[in-house]
Amino acid sequence: MIELKHVTFQYESAPEHVYSVRNINLTVQRGECVVLCGRSGCGKTTITRLINGLIPHYYEGKLSGHVSVNGAEIKNQQLSKISQYVGSVFQNPRSQFFNVDTTSELAFGCENQGLPKGDVLERIEEAANRFSLSGLLNRSIFELSGGEKQRIACASVYAVHPDIFVLDEPSSNLDPASILQLKDVLLKLKSEGKTLVISEHRLYYLLDIVDRFVWLDQGEIRSVYTREEILSFSPLQISAMGLRALDLNQVDLRTQPNRQKYSGHEFAFQNLDCKVSGHSVLHIESLRIPAGEIVAVIGHNGAGKSTLAGCLCGIRKHTGKIVYDKTERSNKKRLKESYMVMQDVNHQLFTESVRDEVMLNISEEQTEQAESILKQMGIAELANCHPLTLSGGQKQRVAIASALCAGKKILIYDEPTSGLDYESMRCACALIREVSRQAELSLVITHDLEFIMACCTCVLHIDHGTVKAFYPLDSRGKARVKEEFLLHKESEEEL
Repeated sequence: MIELKHVTFQYESAPEHVYSVRNINLTVQRGECVVLCGRSGCGKTTITRLINGLIPHYYEGKLSGHVSVNGAEIKNQQLSKISQYVGSVFQNPRSQFFNVDTTSELAFGCENQGLPKGDVLERIEEAANRFSLSGLLNRSIFELSGGEKQRIACASVYAVHPDIFVLDEPSSNLDPASILQLKDVLLKLKSEGKTLVISEHRLYYLLDIVDRFVWLDQGEIRSVYTREEILSFSPLQISAMGLRALDLNQVDLRTQPNRQKYSGHEFAFQNLDCKVSGHSVLHIESLRIPAGEIVAVIGHNGAGKSTLAGCLCGIRKHTGKIVYDKTERSNKKRLKESYMVMQDVNHQLFTESVRDEVMLNISEEQTEQAESILKQMGIAELANCHPLTLSGGQKQRVAIASALCAGKKILIYDEPTSGLDYESMRCACALIREVSRQAELSLVITHDLEFIMACCTCVLHIDHGTVKAFYPLDSRGKARVKEEFLLHKESEEEL
C-alpha cells in the first residue's frame, strides 16, 4: 500500500512560496491502478518522485508530511532498497539508461539484484517478447528513436519484477501501435496484482485499466474520479479541466477546420538517402512540399521521421538534394536557416532563466514580442526560473517559445506536445500557425492526433524510411489520418 499524508514539497531551487505539491492526501491500495492527471506543472511528476524515493534522496527541498510504501517511511530507506519493489519509468527515458547497448540495459536492474545469469537471460527474453523488442536487442542506445528508447525503458523496469510500477508519461513518444503494446503490458501487470501509479496526459488508452483518476491543479488534489464518473463528462468539460480526449473518435469535436495554403513556392527532395552504420534508414526518391505548410510527419517509431528532420536542417549527412524553388540549398545554408525543437529538450536549454532562454536568438528590440509569447505559452510567471528546474511540459513550452522567437525560415518540431496538457497544446497550435506565416516550412514530427487536427495543414507519412503518403488535411485528409490512428484501436477490439 502507498500512503501520502499531508505532504507538501518545495524544490530547493523554486522561488519563495512556490510549492510543487501542497497538502497531498492519497492512498493507493495494493493491485490498484491510479492515474495522476491535470495540467502541465500541476504536481504529477513530483508525486511519482515522492513514491519512488527520488524525493528526498535525490531532489532536495522542503518536505513535510509522511510518505510510506508497504508501511515503511520512504525517507528512512535507501534508494537501492526502494528500487527493489518500486520500478520507475521516467518521462525522459534517456535519463535512466546506464549502458550503451539495449540488451545490457534490459539486464542492468536484474544484475544489480544479484540474480543468477540464467534468470537474467530468462527475464531479458521475457521482457523482449512482452514489448516486441526482438529487432532492438544488441543495438546501440544512441541509434534508437525516442519511442524505441521509451520501450526499452519500460522493458528494463518490467524485467526487474517490482510490485509497484511508477510511470511518468510512459506514452509520450510512442506511436499508436506501441501505445497498444504498452496498454497490453499494463493490463497484464494489473492482472498479476501489481500496483500501478501513472502520470499521463493521454488518457484514452488507460480507460480499461484505471481504477481512479486523481485530478491535480496547482499542486493540490482537486478531485478523484472513477472511470465511470470521468466518462460521464462531455468533451468540453474534459478540455476545461486541461485534459486530453478520452476517445479519439471525439477529436473532431474539439478542432476547427484547417485551410490549405498555396504559395507557389515549394521544397523538393530528390534521391535523398541517409545511412546509419552503413544501413540506409531514409530513402526518398522524390517529394515536393509546398512552402508555408505545417507538415505533420507521422509513422511508427524508428520509421525515419527524426532522420528526415535532421537531414532537412543540415545536421545529418546524406546524399541527394534538397531544393527550394529549383535552387539547391546546401547543408550549411539550411543549418543557418533552421531551428529545431528537439525530442529531448534538455539538450537545448542553456541559460540561467526562462526569459534569457527565449531571448537567446533575438535582439533587444524584440523583447516585447518575447514577453508576449511567454504569456501566450503560460510561462510568464516562470520567466526568472532556471529552465532545468521546470516540469517536462514546462520545459517543452520554453523550447517552443524559443523556436517561435528565433525568426528562422525552416522550423522543425520533434514531438512538441509530449508532456503538454490540452490548453498548452492549443496555445502551441495557435502560435505555431501564426509563426508559420513568416516561415518557409514548418515540419512537425508527432503521434498526437489532437494536435494534427488542430494545427497542421498536410500529412507526410514515413514508413520504413520511405514516403508512404503525402496529402493535404482537407476533409478527406482528416478522415484519412484519423483512420490511421484508429486502425490500431479497431484491430485491438477485434481480438
